[in-house]
Amino acid sequence: MNVDLEPAVLTVSEVTRYIKDLLESDLLLRDLWIRGEVSNFSRSTAGHIYFTLKDEEASIRCVLWRYVAEEQTHLPADGQAFILHGRVSVYEVQGAYQFYVDLVQPAGVGALYLQFLALKDRLEREGLFAPERKRPIPPFPRALGVVTSPQAAAWRDILHVLERRYPLVEVILAPALVQGPEAPRQIADAIRALNRETDVDLIIVARGGGSLEELWAFNEEVVARAIYDSRVPVISGVGHEIDFTIADFVADLRAPTPTAAAAAAVPNAQEYKATLQRQGGRLAESIQRQMAGEREDLRYAQETLLRLSPRAGLERYRLRVDDLGRQALSQIEQRIALQRERIRSRTLQLTTLNPQATLERGYSITRRVDTRVVVKSVVQVAKGDRIGVQVTDGQFEGTVD
Repeated sequence: MNVDLEPAVLTVSEVTRYIKDLLESDLLLRDLWIRGEVSNFSRSTAGHIYFTLKDEEASIRCVLWRYVAEEQTHLPADGQAFILHGRVSVYEVQGAYQFYVDLVQPAGVGALYLQFLALKDRLEREGLFAPERKRPIPPFPRALGVVTSPQAAAWRDILHVLERRYPLVEVILAPALVQGPEAPRQIADAIRALNRETDVDLIIVARGGGSLEELWAFNEEVVARAIYDSRVPVISGVGHEIDFTIADFVADLRAPTPTAAAAAAVPNAQEYKATLQRQGGRLAESIQRQMAGEREDLRYAQETLLRLSPRAGLERYRLRVDDLGRQALSQIEQRIALQRERIRSRTLQLTTLNPQATLERGYSITRRVDTRVVVKSVVQVAKGDRIGVQVTDGQFEGTVD
């Protein structure tokens, strides 16, 4: 008789928990010493430390809780070898096994890090890192070369920053592997090709973050020599802020990330536009103030010119002549009127004193005929003298009786 047994179906959580129980129940994995080289060191805001312990063939993720780290004399550091004690367990959320460290002992510097230090010291003595040879980054690059992998997130991040900050720049990609044994030669060839075959003003060498091994291509001498020999300035944007490579030391400018390298390579067009607008406004205000001052100076000069001009003097003299003419005419008219009044008064006087007027009032004038003397008294005549009498409408003669 055949009986079909239905297989047990477990959830992911159940499987992960089962594996965790197996690991934590293993006596060796509960009390374990491991030797290796530290890379990818990071510390969370809570103070916990995360890193990778590796050798030539494998690696394991490690966790050092804050309260454990506070009790250690030495703490892990990238590129150094350590002997660590702890236990292996599973981080269920990610389904990954991790080494939980409770004791840290230094075991010397790792081989890769020693190689890094040796090359760095030699190139520094040769002058490849000298500050005086660093060239300034052009403020407004016309063409920009980028050495990175076209499939990398760093390339997309660079393009996004360049488009947002300064879309006028021409971007030329020189593709290269950024990890692996072929990467150093490709990176160096890409830098040389940009210098030889293009007219770029600036070069960015970039890749995203990674372990010391993943970033090792940028620690190779061939890359350092290519950056040093570049005819145009080079910005290095490799890894994260805590990562340093030989390329960073040789480059004319080291940026902490590819995004920061793109931001350092080009100006912010919006900021320049706002700055130009502010400067334009201030310039317009300055011009208006200057024009107002010039207008005031011109008005003052015109007033001074009018005040000192011979024409103004002539106008004043012309007005003065007119005033004097009017005054003279007025005085003449007044004198004529006065003379007329005097003549009228004398005329009246003469009229009043005129003998004819006396005669018209009934008086007469008597004269001696022989002497024509006016007789004013009876003693001037005698009986029988001839006299002439003048009245208003004529005269007649008579004899004194």
